[in-house]
Amino acid sequence: MLIYKVFRRSEWDDLMAAGESLGAPVDRADGYIHFSTSQQVMETAAKHFAGEGDLVLVACESDNMGDALKWEPSRGGALFPHLYRPMRRDDILWDTSLPLGATGHIFPETLI
Repeated sequence: MLIYKVFRRSEWDDLMAAGESLGAPVDRADGYIHFSTSQQVMETAAKHFAGEGDLVLVACESDNMGDALKWEPSRGGALFPHLYRPMRRDDILWDTSLPLGATGHIFPETLI
């Protein structure tokens, strides 16, 4: 199953330069990297990145993350994927810009 992470451009650039990342400040504070499913990622972007442009949407295969990926209840009791190790460049299947439009972030048509 594909899972998704939204990065600010500076966080993305850091991951690309270092080859791995502990995520955004909220991820580091919580002790895991927050991911979302395709059904959750749009709400995640609207809630946590409202008004922010120059974002990067990253897709990863959950099955490739092994036991370090835990599904835990979060917003509204829904299960969210949380990664308990650094995210590595080789975890990423694809990435794309996530621009901000007049009514919110513009997601790839495959997620809409």
